[in-house]
Amino acid sequence: MKYLSVYHSTPKTLSTEAMADMQKLVEESFKSGVMIMTGGILPVKNGGARVRSSGGQITVDGPYTEAKELTGGFAILQAKSREEVIELTRSFLRITGDGECEIHQIEGPGGDN
Repeated sequence: MKYLSVYHSTPKTLSTEAMADMQKLVEESFKSGVMIMTGGILPVKNGGARVRSSGGQITVDGPYTEAKELTGGFAILQAKSREEVIELTRSFLRITGDGECEIHQIEGPGGDN
């Protein structure tokens, strides 16, 4: 099963030690085959937008100059179970500190469901 993990945090800088721990976790996750892809997501103020459809109207908002919470990154994960993804996410959050990850199972072609 494949999962999308989206990380939300308050803006902060990780210590050198935490960055090294994160690099080790990412390398081990790629090597084991659990992590398929990962990357950072730039704040909406860097040219992003929200595009909405409601009642036949398409609206575009953004970019925004301030955000209390930002989407810091994402990962595509391949796991045998939801519990395996949750445990990997716990390891990630132990390194990053305060924040949260949304975990979504991927459905459809390539999602292995």
